[in-house]
Amino acid sequence: MNPLLYTDGYKVDHRRQYPDNTTLVYSNWTPRKSRIDGIDEVVFYGLQYFIKKYIITDFDENFFSQPKDLICKTYARRINSYLGDNNVGVQHIADLHDLGYLPICIKALPEGVSVPIRVPMFTLYNTKPEFFWLTNYFETLLSAMIWMPCTSATIAKQYRKILDQYAKETSTIPEFVDWQGHDFSMRGMPGLEAAVLSASGHLLSFTGTDTIPSIDFLETYYNADSDNELIGGSVAATEHSVMCMGTNIGEQDTFKRLITEVYPNGIVSIVADTWDLWKVLTEYLPNLKHEVLARDGKVVIRPDSGNPVDIICGNPNGNTTEEQKGVIELLWDTFGGHINGKGYKTLDAHIGAIYGDSITIERATQICERLKQKGFASTNIVLGIGSFTYQYNTRDTFGFAMKATYGEVNEQGREIFKDPITDDGTKKSAKGLLKIIKENETYKLVDKVSWEEQQQGELRAVFKDGTLLIDDTLAAIRRRMK
Repeated sequence: MNPLLYTDGYKVDHRRQYPDNTTLVYSNWTPRKSRIDGIDEVVFYGLQYFIKKYIITDFDENFFSQPKDLICKTYARRINSYLGDNNVGVQHIADLHDLGYLPICIKALPEGVSVPIRVPMFTLYNTKPEFFWLTNYFETLLSAMIWMPCTSATIAKQYRKILDQYAKETSTIPEFVDWQGHDFSMRGMPGLEAAVLSASGHLLSFTGTDTIPSIDFLETYYNADSDNELIGGSVAATEHSVMCMGTNIGEQDTFKRLITEVYPNGIVSIVADTWDLWKVLTEYLPNLKHEVLARDGKVVIRPDSGNPVDIICGNPNGNTTEEQKGVIELLWDTFGGHINGKGYKTLDAHIGAIYGDSITIERATQICERLKQKGFASTNIVLGIGSFTYQYNTRDTFGFAMKATYGEVNEQGREIFKDPITDDGTKKSAKGLLKIIKENETYKLVDKVSWEEQQQGELRAVFKDGTLLIDDTLAAIRRRMK
Protein backbone atom coordinates (compact mmCIF):
# COMPACT_ATOMS: atom_id res chain seq x y z
CA MET A 1 0.00 0.00 0.00
CA ASN A 2 1.09 3.56 -0.70
CA PRO A 3 2.34 4.76 2.73
CA LEU A 4 0.77 8.16 2.10
CA LEU A 5 -2.52 6.38 2.75
CA TYR A 6 -1.45 5.44 6.29
CA THR A 7 -3.31 8.40 7.71
CA ASP A 8 -6.62 9.69 9.02
CA GLY A 9 -9.01 10.66 6.26
CA TYR A 10 -9.20 14.29 7.28
CA LYS A 11 -5.45 14.74 6.79
CA VAL A 12 -5.38 14.34 3.02
CA ASP A 13 -6.78 17.77 2.18
CA HIS A 14 -5.19 19.89 4.89
CA ARG A 15 -2.68 21.00 2.26
CA ARG A 16 -5.35 23.26 0.72
CA GLN A 17 -6.65 24.42 4.09
CA TYR A 18 -3.44 26.07 5.28
CA PRO A 19 -3.08 29.77 4.37
CA ASP A 20 -1.88 30.54 0.88
CA ASN A 21 1.90 30.62 0.60
CA THR A 22 2.46 28.46 3.67
CA THR A 23 6.07 27.28 3.48
CA LEU A 24 6.78 25.51 6.77
CA VAL A 25 4.99 23.56 9.50
CA TYR A 26 6.89 22.64 12.67
CA SER A 27 5.43 20.13 15.11
CA ASN A 28 6.40 18.18 18.19
CA TRP A 29 5.55 14.90 19.97
CA THR A 30 4.86 15.27 23.68
CA PRO A 31 3.44 13.26 26.60
CA ARG A 32 1.00 15.73 28.14
CA LYS A 33 -0.42 13.93 31.16
CA SER A 34 0.18 10.85 33.31
CA ARG A 35 -2.75 8.69 34.32
CA ILE A 36 -0.59 6.27 36.33
CA ASP A 37 0.12 7.21 39.93
CA GLY A 38 3.78 7.62 40.72
CA ILE A 39 4.91 8.16 37.12
CA ASP A 40 5.75 11.71 36.06
CA GLU A 41 8.36 10.90 33.42
CA VAL A 42 7.91 8.85 30.25
CA VAL A 43 10.54 6.74 28.51
CA PHE A 44 11.19 7.78 24.92
CA TYR A 45 11.46 4.75 22.68
CA GLY A 46 10.37 3.52 19.26
CA LEU A 47 11.20 6.37 16.88
CA GLN A 48 14.14 4.59 15.25
CA TYR A 49 11.89 1.67 14.35
CA PHE A 50 9.32 4.05 12.91
CA ILE A 51 11.92 5.81 10.78
CA LYS A 52 13.55 2.62 9.50
CA LYS A 53 10.32 0.72 8.87
CA TYR A 54 7.94 3.39 7.60
CA ILE A 55 9.86 6.53 6.65
CA ILE A 56 12.68 4.67 4.90
CA THR A 57 11.71 1.11 3.91
CA ASP A 58 8.01 1.60 3.18
CA PHE A 59 8.52 4.81 1.25
CA ASP A 60 11.45 3.39 -0.69
CA GLU A 61 9.68 0.15 -1.62
CA ASN A 62 6.05 1.21 -1.89
CA PHE A 63 6.30 4.78 -3.09
CA PHE A 64 9.55 6.01 -4.64
CA SER A 65 10.39 2.68 -6.29
CA GLN A 66 6.94 2.33 -7.82
CA PRO A 67 5.96 3.91 -11.17
CA LYS A 68 4.75 7.46 -10.61
CA ASP A 69 1.67 6.94 -12.76
CA LEU A 70 0.69 3.91 -10.70
CA ILE A 71 1.21 5.79 -7.43
CA CYS A 72 -0.90 8.71 -8.58
CA LYS A 73 -3.59 6.48 -10.07
CA THR A 74 -4.03 4.35 -6.96
CA TYR A 75 -3.91 7.40 -4.67
CA ALA A 76 -6.58 9.19 -6.71
CA ARG A 77 -8.74 6.07 -6.82
CA ARG A 78 -8.69 5.66 -3.08
CA ILE A 79 -9.19 9.32 -2.17
CA ASN A 80 -11.86 9.98 -4.78
CA SER A 81 -13.91 6.97 -3.78
CA TYR A 82 -13.43 7.90 -0.12
CA LEU A 83 -14.13 11.67 -0.22
CA GLY A 84 -16.05 12.01 -3.43
CA ASP A 85 -15.53 14.99 -5.72
CA ASN A 86 -13.24 16.84 -3.30
CA ASN A 87 -10.48 18.08 -5.60
CA VAL A 88 -7.67 16.84 -3.37
CA GLY A 89 -5.58 16.28 -6.48
CA VAL A 90 -2.42 14.26 -7.08
CA GLN A 91 0.07 16.84 -8.33
CA HIS A 92 1.60 17.20 -4.85
CA ILE A 93 1.95 13.41 -4.75
CA ALA A 94 3.64 13.41 -8.15
CA ASP A 95 5.97 16.22 -7.07
CA LEU A 96 7.04 14.26 -4.01
CA HIS A 97 7.67 11.20 -6.16
CA ASP A 98 9.80 13.28 -8.52
CA LEU A 99 11.83 14.59 -5.58
CA GLY A 100 12.76 11.02 -4.64
CA TYR A 101 13.00 11.42 -0.87
CA LEU A 102 11.04 12.73 2.09
CA PRO A 103 12.01 16.38 2.69
CA ILE A 104 11.57 16.36 6.46
CA CYS A 105 13.83 16.77 9.46
CA ILE A 106 13.22 14.90 12.71
CA LYS A 107 15.11 16.06 15.79
CA ALA A 108 14.87 13.93 18.90
CA LEU A 109 16.17 13.26 22.37
CA PRO A 110 18.16 10.01 22.75
CA GLU A 111 15.96 6.93 22.96
CA GLY A 112 15.87 5.38 26.40
CA VAL A 113 15.86 8.64 28.35
CA SER A 114 13.02 9.54 30.70
CA VAL A 115 11.21 12.71 29.70
CA PRO A 116 9.05 14.76 32.10
CA ILE A 117 5.40 15.25 31.30
CA ARG A 118 4.82 18.20 28.94
CA VAL A 119 8.38 18.11 27.58
CA PRO A 120 8.62 17.22 23.85
CA MET A 121 10.49 14.07 22.85
CA PHE A 122 11.03 15.04 19.23
CA THR A 123 10.17 17.66 16.64
CA LEU A 124 9.43 17.35 12.92
CA TYR A 125 9.35 19.93 10.14
CA ASN A 126 9.58 20.10 6.35
CA THR A 127 12.85 21.10 4.68
CA LYS A 128 11.40 22.24 1.34
CA PRO A 129 8.68 24.91 1.34
CA GLU A 130 6.37 23.23 -1.19
CA PHE A 131 6.09 20.18 1.07
CA PHE A 132 4.85 21.96 4.18
CA TRP A 133 1.84 19.62 4.11
CA LEU A 134 3.99 16.58 4.95
CA THR A 135 4.72 17.53 8.57
CA ASN A 136 1.33 16.96 10.16
CA TYR A 137 0.37 14.45 7.49
CA PHE A 138 2.54 12.04 9.49
CA GLU A 139 0.80 12.73 12.80
CA THR A 140 -1.56 9.75 12.56
CA LEU A 141 1.05 7.16 11.65
CA LEU A 142 3.55 8.51 14.17
CA SER A 143 0.98 8.45 16.92
CA ALA A 144 -0.20 4.94 16.09
CA MET A 145 3.35 3.57 16.15
CA ILE A 146 5.09 5.52 18.94
CA TRP A 147 2.73 5.73 21.91
CA MET A 148 2.77 2.01 22.72
CA PRO A 149 6.55 1.38 22.85
CA CYS A 150 6.96 4.53 24.95
CA THR A 151 4.16 3.48 27.28
CA SER A 152 5.31 -0.13 27.72
CA ALA A 153 8.94 0.91 28.23
CA THR A 154 7.79 3.39 30.88
CA ILE A 155 5.68 0.83 32.73
CA ALA A 156 8.48 -1.75 32.56
CA LYS A 157 10.85 0.80 34.06
CA GLN A 158 8.41 1.31 36.93
CA TYR A 159 8.45 -2.43 37.67
CA ARG A 160 12.23 -2.32 37.48
CA LYS A 161 12.42 0.52 40.02
CA ILE A 162 10.26 -1.42 42.47
CA LEU A 163 12.16 -4.68 42.07
CA ASP A 164 15.54 -2.93 42.23
CA GLN A 165 14.59 -1.15 45.43
CA TYR A 166 13.44 -4.29 47.23
CA ALA A 167 16.43 -6.25 45.96
CA LYS A 168 18.66 -3.51 47.36
CA GLU A 169 16.95 -3.87 50.73
CA THR A 170 16.57 -7.64 51.00
CA SER A 171 18.80 -9.45 48.49
CA THR A 172 22.49 -10.00 47.81
CA ILE A 173 21.89 -10.86 44.14
CA PRO A 174 20.60 -7.59 42.63
CA GLU A 175 21.60 -8.82 39.16
CA PHE A 176 18.75 -11.32 39.40
CA VAL A 177 16.33 -8.44 38.82
CA ASP A 178 17.27 -8.61 35.13
CA TRP A 179 15.23 -11.82 35.06
CA GLN A 180 12.69 -11.01 37.75
CA GLY A 181 10.25 -9.24 35.46
CA HIS A 182 9.24 -11.65 32.68
CA ASP A 183 7.12 -10.66 29.68
CA PHE A 184 4.16 -12.99 29.09
CA SER A 185 2.02 -10.48 27.17
CA MET A 186 2.20 -11.59 23.54
CA ARG A 187 -1.00 -13.65 23.36
CA GLY A 188 -3.08 -10.83 24.79
CA MET A 189 -1.84 -8.01 22.58
CA PRO A 190 -3.83 -6.53 19.68
CA GLY A 191 -1.73 -8.00 16.89
CA LEU A 192 1.83 -9.09 16.29
CA GLU A 193 3.32 -5.65 15.66
CA ALA A 194 1.81 -4.29 18.87
CA ALA A 195 3.09 -7.32 20.77
CA VAL A 196 6.62 -6.86 19.47
CA LEU A 197 6.70 -3.09 19.98
CA SER A 198 5.54 -3.52 23.57
CA ALA A 199 7.80 -6.49 24.30
CA SER A 200 10.87 -4.69 23.00
CA GLY A 201 10.04 -1.84 25.37
CA HIS A 202 9.96 -4.38 28.20
CA LEU A 203 13.41 -5.59 27.17
CA LEU A 204 14.92 -2.18 27.81
CA SER A 205 14.55 -2.93 31.54
CA PHE A 206 14.58 -6.73 31.71
CA THR A 207 15.98 -9.75 29.89
CA GLY A 208 13.16 -12.20 30.59
CA THR A 209 10.64 -12.60 27.77
CA ASP A 210 8.46 -15.18 26.09
CA THR A 211 7.93 -12.90 23.07
CA ILE A 212 10.53 -14.41 20.76
CA PRO A 213 9.91 -12.01 17.82
CA SER A 214 10.99 -9.08 19.98
CA ILE A 215 14.55 -10.38 19.85
CA ASP A 216 14.61 -10.37 16.04
CA PHE A 217 12.94 -6.95 16.13
CA LEU A 218 15.77 -5.50 18.23
CA GLU A 219 18.39 -7.06 15.98
CA THR A 220 16.69 -5.66 12.88
CA TYR A 221 15.92 -2.13 14.06
CA TYR A 222 18.24 -1.47 17.03
CA ASN A 223 21.53 -3.10 16.02
CA ALA A 224 21.41 -5.78 18.72
CA ASP A 225 23.24 -9.08 18.22
CA SER A 226 22.11 -12.14 20.14
CA ASP A 227 25.40 -13.88 19.33
CA ASN A 228 27.33 -11.32 21.34
CA GLU A 229 24.86 -9.90 23.86
CA LEU A 230 21.89 -11.07 25.86
CA ILE A 231 18.82 -9.50 24.28
CA GLY A 232 16.18 -11.68 25.89
CA GLY A 233 15.74 -15.22 27.06
CA SER A 234 13.57 -17.70 28.90
CA VAL A 235 13.61 -21.26 30.23
CA ALA A 236 11.92 -24.56 29.46
CA ALA A 237 8.40 -24.49 30.88
CA THR A 238 5.25 -26.58 30.93
CA GLU A 239 1.62 -25.63 30.42
CA HIS A 240 -1.61 -27.05 31.80
CA SER A 241 -2.14 -29.39 28.84
CA VAL A 242 1.17 -31.07 29.64
CA MET A 243 0.20 -31.60 33.26
CA CYS A 244 -3.33 -32.74 32.39
CA MET A 245 -1.99 -35.42 30.06
CA GLY A 246 -0.39 -37.01 33.10
CA THR A 247 -3.80 -37.00 34.87
CA ASN A 248 -4.47 -35.67 38.35
CA ILE A 249 -3.78 -39.14 39.79
CA GLY A 250 -0.30 -39.26 38.31
CA GLU A 251 0.76 -35.62 38.68
CA GLN A 252 3.64 -36.52 40.98
CA ASP A 253 4.90 -38.93 38.34
CA THR A 254 4.70 -36.11 35.79
CA PHE A 255 6.81 -33.89 38.02
CA LYS A 256 9.34 -36.67 38.52
CA ARG A 257 9.60 -37.48 34.81
CA LEU A 258 10.08 -33.83 33.95
CA ILE A 259 12.86 -33.17 36.46
CA THR A 260 14.72 -36.47 36.14
CA GLU A 261 14.22 -37.57 32.53
CA VAL A 262 13.16 -34.67 30.30
CA TYR A 263 15.17 -31.99 32.12
CA PRO A 264 17.75 -33.73 34.34
CA ASN A 265 19.67 -30.44 34.60
CA GLY A 266 19.20 -26.76 33.98
CA ILE A 267 16.16 -24.63 34.77
CA VAL A 268 12.65 -25.95 34.22
CA SER A 269 9.45 -24.14 35.15
CA ILE A 270 6.50 -26.39 36.02
CA VAL A 271 2.93 -25.17 36.31
CA ALA A 272 1.66 -26.39 39.68
CA ASP A 273 -1.96 -25.31 40.09
CA THR A 274 -3.68 -27.43 37.45
CA TRP A 275 -5.57 -29.09 40.28
CA ASP A 276 -4.25 -28.68 43.82
CA LEU A 277 -1.32 -26.32 44.34
CA TRP A 278 -1.16 -27.00 48.06
CA LYS A 279 -0.91 -30.74 47.48
CA VAL A 280 1.96 -30.17 45.07
CA LEU A 281 3.78 -28.07 47.67
CA THR A 282 3.15 -30.24 50.72
CA GLU A 283 3.09 -33.75 49.25
CA TYR A 284 4.54 -34.11 45.74
CA LEU A 285 7.57 -31.86 46.16
CA PRO A 286 8.54 -33.21 49.60
CA ASN A 287 8.36 -36.70 48.06
CA LEU A 288 10.69 -35.50 45.30
CA LYS A 289 13.03 -33.51 47.52
CA HIS A 290 16.00 -35.76 46.87
CA GLU A 291 15.52 -35.60 43.10
CA VAL A 292 15.20 -31.80 43.17
CA LEU A 293 18.30 -31.28 45.27
CA ALA A 294 20.30 -33.78 43.22
CA ARG A 295 19.76 -31.86 39.98
CA ASP A 296 22.32 -29.49 38.52
CA GLY A 297 19.81 -26.72 38.06
CA LYS A 298 16.63 -25.18 39.40
CA VAL A 299 13.03 -26.39 39.49
CA VAL A 300 10.72 -23.40 39.32
CA ILE A 301 7.19 -23.83 40.61
CA ARG A 302 4.54 -21.81 38.80
CA PRO A 303 1.10 -21.10 40.21
CA ASP A 304 -1.03 -18.73 38.15
CA SER A 305 -4.51 -18.60 39.62
CA GLY A 306 -5.95 -16.85 42.63
CA ASN A 307 -4.79 -13.66 44.30
CA PRO A 308 -1.06 -13.61 43.52
CA VAL A 309 -0.12 -11.67 46.64
CA ASP A 310 -1.81 -14.18 48.93
CA ILE A 311 -0.71 -17.21 46.91
CA ILE A 312 2.96 -16.20 47.00
CA CYS A 313 3.19 -14.59 50.42
CA GLY A 314 0.43 -16.34 52.31
CA ASN A 315 -2.94 -15.11 53.53
CA PRO A 316 -3.04 -14.61 57.32
CA ASN A 317 -6.79 -15.19 57.13
CA GLY A 318 -6.53 -18.35 55.05
CA ASN A 319 -8.58 -21.40 55.91
CA THR A 320 -5.59 -23.74 56.05
CA THR A 321 -2.01 -23.60 57.22
CA GLU A 322 -0.90 -23.88 53.59
CA GLU A 323 -2.95 -20.86 52.56
CA GLN A 324 -1.62 -18.89 55.50
CA LYS A 325 2.01 -19.68 54.65
CA GLY A 326 1.94 -19.27 50.88
CA VAL A 327 4.25 -20.65 48.19
CA ILE A 328 7.60 -19.20 49.26
CA GLU A 329 7.32 -20.20 52.90
CA LEU A 330 6.15 -23.71 51.99
CA LEU A 331 9.11 -24.13 49.64
CA TRP A 332 11.39 -22.96 52.46
CA ASP A 333 9.83 -25.52 54.81
CA THR A 334 10.75 -28.32 52.40
CA PHE A 335 13.98 -27.22 50.77
CA GLY A 336 15.38 -24.64 53.14
CA GLY A 337 18.08 -22.26 52.00
CA HIS A 338 20.26 -19.69 53.69
CA ILE A 339 20.09 -16.33 55.41
CA ASN A 340 21.77 -13.82 53.12
CA GLY A 341 24.12 -11.04 54.15
CA LYS A 342 21.22 -8.67 54.70
CA GLY A 343 19.42 -11.05 57.05
CA TYR A 344 16.74 -12.34 54.68
CA LYS A 345 15.88 -15.91 53.76
CA THR A 346 16.93 -17.07 50.30
CA LEU A 347 15.61 -20.37 48.96
CA ASP A 348 18.00 -23.18 48.12
CA ALA A 349 19.37 -22.62 44.63
CA HIS A 350 17.68 -25.82 43.37
CA ILE A 351 14.15 -24.48 43.88
CA GLY A 352 12.31 -21.29 42.97
CA ALA A 353 8.94 -19.84 42.01
CA ILE A 354 7.33 -17.70 39.32
CA TYR A 355 3.86 -16.23 39.23
CA GLY A 356 2.71 -15.53 35.71
CA ASP A 357 -0.78 -14.07 35.92
CA SER A 358 -2.39 -10.76 36.95
CA ILE A 359 0.76 -9.10 38.27
CA THR A 360 0.24 -5.33 38.37
CA ILE A 361 2.58 -2.62 39.61
CA GLU A 362 0.59 -2.47 42.84
CA ARG A 363 0.68 -6.23 43.33
CA ALA A 364 4.39 -6.39 42.55
CA THR A 365 4.96 -3.85 45.31
CA GLN A 366 2.72 -5.73 47.74
CA ILE A 367 4.45 -9.05 47.02
CA CYS A 368 7.91 -7.61 47.64
CA GLU A 369 6.80 -5.81 50.79
CA ARG A 370 5.03 -8.81 52.30
CA LEU A 371 7.97 -11.10 51.53
CA LYS A 372 10.20 -8.56 53.25
CA GLN A 373 7.92 -8.48 56.30
CA LYS A 374 8.11 -12.28 56.48
CA GLY A 375 11.88 -12.20 56.33
CA PHE A 376 12.28 -13.39 52.72
CA ALA A 377 14.39 -11.77 50.01
CA SER A 378 12.33 -10.28 47.19
CA THR A 379 14.41 -12.20 44.63
CA ASN A 380 12.86 -15.51 45.69
CA ILE A 381 10.10 -14.91 43.13
CA VAL A 382 9.93 -14.09 39.42
CA LEU A 383 6.92 -12.06 38.32
CA GLY A 384 5.29 -12.62 34.95
CA ILE A 385 4.05 -9.37 33.42
CA GLY A 386 1.27 -9.85 30.91
CA SER A 387 -1.18 -8.10 28.63
CA PHE A 388 -3.23 -6.79 31.57
CA THR A 389 -0.25 -4.52 32.20
CA TYR A 390 0.85 -3.83 28.64
CA GLN A 391 -2.40 -3.88 26.69
CA TYR A 392 -4.79 -2.07 29.05
CA ASN A 393 -3.40 1.28 27.94
CA THR A 394 -4.16 3.86 25.28
CA ARG A 395 -2.51 6.90 23.78
CA ASP A 396 -4.19 8.80 26.60
CA THR A 397 -2.35 6.88 29.34
CA PHE A 398 0.34 9.51 29.00
CA GLY A 399 -1.65 11.97 26.89
CA PHE A 400 0.59 11.69 23.84
CA ALA A 401 -0.01 14.15 21.03
CA MET A 402 1.74 15.61 18.02
CA LYS A 403 0.93 19.31 17.63
CA ALA A 404 2.20 22.16 15.48
CA THR A 405 3.69 25.12 17.37
CA TYR A 406 5.27 27.12 14.56
CA GLY A 407 4.72 27.84 10.90
CA GLU A 408 5.85 30.16 8.18
CA VAL A 409 3.68 31.94 5.63
CA ASN A 410 5.39 33.97 2.93
CA GLU A 411 8.58 32.96 4.81
CA GLN A 412 7.40 34.88 7.87
CA GLY A 413 7.34 32.98 11.15
CA ARG A 414 4.17 32.49 13.19
CA GLU A 415 3.98 31.12 16.71
CA ILE A 416 0.95 28.88 16.86
CA PHE A 417 -0.62 27.11 19.82
CA LYS A 418 -3.82 25.71 21.27
CA ASP A 419 -5.31 26.41 24.70
CA PRO A 420 -8.98 25.32 24.79
CA ILE A 421 -10.98 27.26 27.36
CA THR A 422 -13.02 24.13 28.05
CA ASP A 423 -9.97 21.95 28.78
CA ASP A 424 -8.24 21.27 32.10
CA GLY A 425 -4.88 22.43 30.77
CA THR A 426 -3.82 19.09 29.31
CA LYS A 427 -4.21 20.28 25.73
CA LYS A 428 -2.45 23.61 26.20
CA SER A 429 0.50 23.53 23.86
CA ALA A 430 3.87 25.20 23.68
CA LYS A 431 4.44 28.09 21.30
CA GLY A 432 6.86 28.66 18.47
CA LEU A 433 10.18 26.93 17.90
CA LEU A 434 11.28 24.70 20.75
CA LYS A 435 14.50 24.01 22.60
CA ILE A 436 15.06 21.25 25.14
CA ILE A 437 17.67 21.91 27.79
CA LYS A 438 18.98 19.80 30.64
CA GLU A 439 19.08 21.10 34.21
CA ASN A 440 20.08 18.85 37.13
CA GLU A 441 19.78 15.80 34.83
CA THR A 442 16.18 16.72 34.00
CA TYR A 443 14.92 17.76 30.57
CA LYS A 444 13.10 21.08 30.39
CA LEU A 445 11.25 22.86 27.59
CA VAL A 446 12.03 26.34 26.42
CA ASP A 447 9.61 27.57 23.77
CA LYS A 448 9.39 30.67 21.57
CA VAL A 449 13.09 30.46 20.66
CA SER A 450 14.89 31.47 17.46
CA TRP A 451 16.10 29.07 14.77
CA GLU A 452 19.64 29.56 16.09
CA GLU A 453 18.61 28.76 19.66
CA GLN A 454 16.68 25.62 18.76
CA GLN A 455 19.87 24.21 17.26
CA GLN A 456 21.69 24.45 20.60
CA GLY A 457 19.55 22.23 22.85
CA GLU A 458 19.40 18.52 23.56
CA LEU A 459 17.43 17.63 20.44
CA ARG A 460 19.59 16.04 17.77
CA ALA A 461 18.74 15.51 14.12
CA VAL A 462 18.08 11.78 13.65
CA PHE A 463 16.62 11.92 10.12
CA LYS A 464 16.84 14.49 7.36
CA ASP A 465 15.98 14.44 3.67
CA GLY A 466 15.78 10.68 3.29
CA THR A 467 18.81 9.85 5.44
CA LEU A 468 19.01 8.29 8.88
CA LEU A 469 21.60 10.32 10.80
CA ILE A 470 21.73 8.45 14.11
CA ASP A 471 21.55 4.64 14.19
CA ASP A 472 21.31 3.76 17.87
CA THR A 473 21.93 0.43 19.60
CA LEU A 474 19.99 -1.56 22.17
CA ALA A 475 23.05 -1.57 24.41
CA ALA A 476 23.26 2.23 24.42
CA ILE A 477 19.54 2.60 25.07
CA ARG A 478 19.71 0.15 27.99
CA ARG A 479 22.57 2.15 29.48
CA ARG A 480 20.47 5.31 29.31
CA MET A 481 17.58 3.51 30.97
CA LYS A 482 19.78 2.78 33.97
